[in-house]
Amino acid sequence: MTDTGSIATRRIVDVQWLINARPLSPYQWGIVAMCFLIVLLDGLDTAAMGFIAPALVRDWGVPSASLGPVMSAALAGMIFGALGSGPLADRFGRKAVLCMSVAVFGGFSLWSAFATGIDQLVVLRFLTGIGLGAGMPNATTLLSEYTPEKVKSLLVTTMFCGFNLGMAGGGFLSAAIIPHWGWHSLLLIGGIVPVLLLPVLLFWLPESARFMVVRGQPVERIRKVLQPVARESLAGVEQFTIPGQQARGMGPRGPVLARMFAGGLGPGTLLLWGTNFMGLIIIYLLTSWLPTLMRESGASMTQSAVVGALFQFGGVLSAVGVGWAMDRGNPHKVIGICYLLAGVLAVAVGHSMGSGLALVLLVLFAGMCINGAQSAMPSLAARYYPTHVRATGVSWMLGIGRFGAVLGAWLGAALLGLGWNFEQVLTVLIVPAVLAMTGVLIKGRISHTDAA
Repeated sequence: MTDTGSIATRRIVDVQWLINARPLSPYQWGIVAMCFLIVLLDGLDTAAMGFIAPALVRDWGVPSASLGPVMSAALAGMIFGALGSGPLADRFGRKAVLCMSVAVFGGFSLWSAFATGIDQLVVLRFLTGIGLGAGMPNATTLLSEYTPEKVKSLLVTTMFCGFNLGMAGGGFLSAAIIPHWGWHSLLLIGGIVPVLLLPVLLFWLPESARFMVVRGQPVERIRKVLQPVARESLAGVEQFTIPGQQARGMGPRGPVLARMFAGGLGPGTLLLWGTNFMGLIIIYLLTSWLPTLMRESGASMTQSAVVGALFQFGGVLSAVGVGWAMDRGNPHKVIGICYLLAGVLAVAVGHSMGSGLALVLLVLFAGMCINGAQSAMPSLAARYYPTHVRATGVSWMLGIGRFGAVLGAWLGAALLGLGWNFEQVLTVLIVPAVLAMTGVLIKGRISHTDAA
């Protein structure tokens, strides 16, 4: 079924055909908006520690290197959240796991604002990270299953702009509020807003229709969530299907790892993991330590926060363009070029301290490249995995990648502890940039298939 005709005479309707054959409805734009907000808040809470670190050093009288466990705690929690949430979402649904993730990271971020010491903050940030790790992969999966193929990468990377915008917004917000209300204020905002968003998600966010078909849920329930997409009566439809094997059943069963490696998915799975791992080393070393490195190089606290925010804001500027290019060209080459440029620009940033406008522009362009590439990775994974394992595949790619995020945050602390300076720390980032580029280009050559 490839035509765009009426549904009125059809008894069997392919869900993906229905979504592909029609322009985006207000209902689908609402899903985009809700997923965007979730990811924005995810980004705000994820980056919060990097922006409040200078204030913690001042208020608690601790050395910068001692904040390494605090910087890494949420990232470690994100590993568990991502690895655990995907299989749960493929079994119980994307919406349930997504709403739970918002409740967890909102609640524990709020609690973190009242921490009184490093040990307590480490525990609370770890628990916050579990919720954060579950949020992004399931927002990616749910949105990808409600978008037409021709704009899937564009819309998923646009949603991912919310993550970069949340991280950048955290920097601008912290520069405005921390000098007046202290470091607690950023964590309070990062907790209260998700809690307020939760009722909206529970009432208005739909479950994935593709997931409902795979799980064999009643036709009437599937009809109800697809009616606003179709914008014409589905009363005569007796069966909904999706392309390929999953239309006839549940898809391959067995352990999570077996499902992600079955049917020729193995090489692509490993390359997605490796690429995401290397990209997150770069992002989280810079996110966690750029404001502190700037501060220790003589910049004011406000200047340090603003420059850190510009790094994240670069991703907002580039993510839509990267998604657009992916839908119209070779997505692996687009991402690979962005990774390489990110490494080169990170080295240039390290050599430009004290250069004023040049430093600002280089940080912005570096953010555009690395965040643009990284924002495209969930879309690449969502396109690669079939429905029955999509949430698991996306979440495990992000979860394995979080080991790179932990390594990046820890690496910053370790290099500072060894006495490395601003230039030396940033120069080392060319290594993971080249490895990320290599991984995604090899994936494009040996495993380019997109799932139906």
